[in-house]
Amino acid sequence: MKIGDKVRFLSEIGGGRVSGFKGRDIVLVEDEDGFEIPMAVNDVVVVESDDYSTAKAMGKDNQPSAQPVSAPDGMSIKQKLSQGLSQKDADDEEPDYDPADNEVTFRAPVEERKGGNKLSVYLAFVPMDVKEFTNTRFECYLVNDSNYFLHYNYLVAENQNWQMKLNGEIEPNTLTFVEEVGREDLNNLEHIALQMLAYKKDKPFLLKPTIDVQFRLDPVKFYKLHCFQENDFFEEPALLFTVIENDEQQRPLVIDAKKLRQEMYKKVKEDEKKPAKTIQKKDNQEIVVVDLHAHEVLETTNGMNNADILEYQLKVFRDTLAEYSNKRGQKIVFIHGKGEGVLRRAIINELSYKYKRYQYQDASFQEYGYGATQVTIR
Repeated sequence: MKIGDKVRFLSEIGGGRVSGFKGRDIVLVEDEDGFEIPMAVNDVVVVESDDYSTAKAMGKDNQPSAQPVSAPDGMSIKQKLSQGLSQKDADDEEPDYDPADNEVTFRAPVEERKGGNKLSVYLAFVPMDVKEFTNTRFECYLVNDSNYFLHYNYLVAENQNWQMKLNGEIEPNTLTFVEEVGREDLNNLEHIALQMLAYKKDKPFLLKPTIDVQFRLDPVKFYKLHCFQENDFFEEPALLFTVIENDEQQRPLVIDAKKLRQEMYKKVKEDEKKPAKTIQKKDNQEIVVVDLHAHEVLETTNGMNNADILEYQLKVFRDTLAEYSNKRGQKIVFIHGKGEGVLRRAIINELSYKYKRYQYQDASFQEYGYGATQVTIR
């Protein structure tokens, strides 16, 4: 056994060519990917010997020709033969071989995380310079927060026609760069569509429905710093649009105008029927109960900061008092929660300065717990 011999392994599948020796008992075998594998000499068998004899090096085609060789003008037969052999040696010379030039075919297996078998995908816009927010451009990313591979299509509408801007595959628990945009480009991104197919490689998985979601971006949000929130994906605050979360596909933001009008009228009728919740007391006195928690008075708080939410809660408070302003003696319980007391202090301030003639006190702890104020109309 010598360097250059082609060998195969006896105790396992594989083989290669001998690239060297370590001592008397270890042979170094270079596989097809260029890696050197140390093996015991007894576990290797030669399947093809690299014969360096002159006969093999010459070969049949290199045998001297029996026909006479004529020399051109000014060149002897010896010079002719020397030139021919030198050219042949140059043709047979192999280029330098470096195993590091081989293509890397090894891919580490995908690491899955607990809870990642439910699809969660977001479209994120990250300011490139948050300190210069008024002039900054934005990087757009597609975030795959799941254990599934995603094949995606990213499309933008131009009038009634769609244009494919990007498509490809995104690996599990990673994000991919989509494009860089400025505020001057936002009008062209008002209507976006994302189509995705989820799957796993080399292992069984639960079949997920295909994702087809359309968005209408609100350019105004790109001018409000509070719309960019802290998140788990970027070090900078980002504006996130949810495509799908915990396998629940978000409602498309494109709504038919006729259906929207119907929903608005339906909402008005429901509000007319139930302006507030009432409780019948034993002494036949009705008490109106209004829950001011954000999740009760708002369908969603996306794009709203704490100040926006507080202002809306106070609006509900004022509208309720205005509705019952002509019913003297009417008791209204506002449930504002304990929390940090911000909403309660705002309500007490309103009652102290704008509604001085109304009486107020803490509501019954037994019936409403902590965090409720009772107002009596006067």
